[in-house]
Amino acid sequence: MFSNPILQAVSHIKTLIETAIKQCGYDIETEIEVSEPKDKSHGDFSTNVALKAAGLLKMNPRTVASAIVEHIDTSDSLVNKVEVAGPGFINFYLSDSYFSGVVTSIISNGIDYGKSNIGEGKKVMVEFVSANPTGPMHMGNARGGVVGDTLATILSWSGYDVSREFYVNDAGNQVDVLSRSLSVRYIQYFKGEDAAEFPEDGYHGDDVRERAAECAKIYGDSLLSKPEDERRKILVEYTLKKNIEKMQKDLENYRIKYDRWFFESELHKSGYVEDTVKMLSDAGYVYEQDGALWFRTTQFGCEKDEVLKKSNGFYTYYAVDIAYHRNKFLERHFDKVIDVFGADHHGHTLRFKAGVAALGLQPDCLQFVLIQLVRLMRGGEIVRMSKRTGKTISLADLLHEIPVDAARFFFDFKLSDSAMDFDLDLAVKQSSDNPVFYVQYAHARICSILKNLSAEGITPKNTDEVNLSRLTAPEERDLIRLLAVFPEEIRCAAENLEPTKMTRFAVEISSAFHKFYNACYVRCKDEELMYARLSLCQAARQVINNALRIINIEAPEKM
Repeated sequence: MFSNPILQAVSHIKTLIETAIKQCGYDIETEIEVSEPKDKSHGDFSTNVALKAAGLLKMNPRTVASAIVEHIDTSDSLVNKVEVAGPGFINFYLSDSYFSGVVTSIISNGIDYGKSNIGEGKKVMVEFVSANPTGPMHMGNARGGVVGDTLATILSWSGYDVSREFYVNDAGNQVDVLSRSLSVRYIQYFKGEDAAEFPEDGYHGDDVRERAAECAKIYGDSLLSKPEDERRKILVEYTLKKNIEKMQKDLENYRIKYDRWFFESELHKSGYVEDTVKMLSDAGYVYEQDGALWFRTTQFGCEKDEVLKKSNGFYTYYAVDIAYHRNKFLERHFDKVIDVFGADHHGHTLRFKAGVAALGLQPDCLQFVLIQLVRLMRGGEIVRMSKRTGKTISLADLLHEIPVDAARFFFDFKLSDSAMDFDLDLAVKQSSDNPVFYVQYAHARICSILKNLSAEGITPKNTDEVNLSRLTAPEERDLIRLLAVFPEEIRCAAENLEPTKMTRFAVEISSAFHKFYNACYVRCKDEELMYARLSLCQAARQVINNALRIINIEAPEKM
């Protein structure tokens, strides 16, 4: 049974209020809102229901609040005390049994603490990275990778049936440009730079030269005598295969594994793109103009109509994208699709939703997470080149310089729709200034406490043998309050598509533990209190461990 202490407490308080209102004889219908006040002196939870009811009853709010409080029965309850405050707010202070229950719940649920079933098994696809296989993955791909991967895990923890997908653009104009670039580099390899003019729109990177050189070693100069189209086909097929294999290896090193690599070429070969355009045409959303086929996207709130098929007979990327989303929803029956895109794709969101709507689906079934740009910093200056290779820094270069844990944590630490500076110096620094080190050290510190006490023959007891009500120090209560929030953080992260909540929460919970550790001696002379604090250490370790597992970062037992 999944546990969410916050929702449990809120539900309990709402029931107490509803019962009290009925006992007061107030015949009103108003929504009861219960929230956590920012000022801890105002209790653990607060409600403004008396102020809302007073307006309906035409009475003084404090009078209404006092009447409600008089009829609230806190015996055998999660609530210890109820007070009227200010103009008529009602503040609730939780009981020892609530705080004890949080610790017990965490330990009993273990690795499942934080999970829920709010997704009800609905099928969700998260498509992320989907970098063009024309060259190495860059920092935007690195950031999008961990954001998409962490979001997929959060959704899985929330009860969704999640699939991770990488869409491979192995067809279309960029592949044609790559093939022309490779062909020239191959010719130049044997005949010199002046033998063939490099295309102005070609791929100028060293990676293209390297692939052409590899082909030269495999085929020798035999491809020089081949027709241009045949030579380009051989070169680009080899290069795409190698580039995709490199992507897969780099992403696995980054701890990202996909359920499927979906190839754009599959859509073309199967006739699926053509069939999708016909489907839109039959629905009345397509018209012909200047020899091209146009989609009436203006009918769906877009500023202008879009071309689906050019006058030269080639389908546009937009037509292919609609076909791909049709495949996701109508062929593979995903209930929700989340596309993790770079910020430069912002203009695509409305167009994609228009395509989904034209297919007869609810546009809200398609959601987007946009990733802003990343600047790598070292010594306070922007870094654009790899020290190791002297080239633009790729994902592989980054993972050669810094640990995977640091890369994943840092890229997920700031909201994805905000530009970020990635401090390479800080990422390898072993101090509390480095957030991933700070969190991992908290976990390792707890493991050390438990190990050292175990060496003395002191091991944690079952929680039903421990008097957890002894955990009354402010630092103990603050830590437990935060531990209780973990399932809510995951739920909110899933609903708002905000995976950064996990890294931020991990830092917050680690800070709360360090404060507890510095203020409360675990190995104290009071044996009853010592075992209660041991249980609290267990609970804190479990929550930190679970948070790190969601981000797919190691939880070390020693550092």
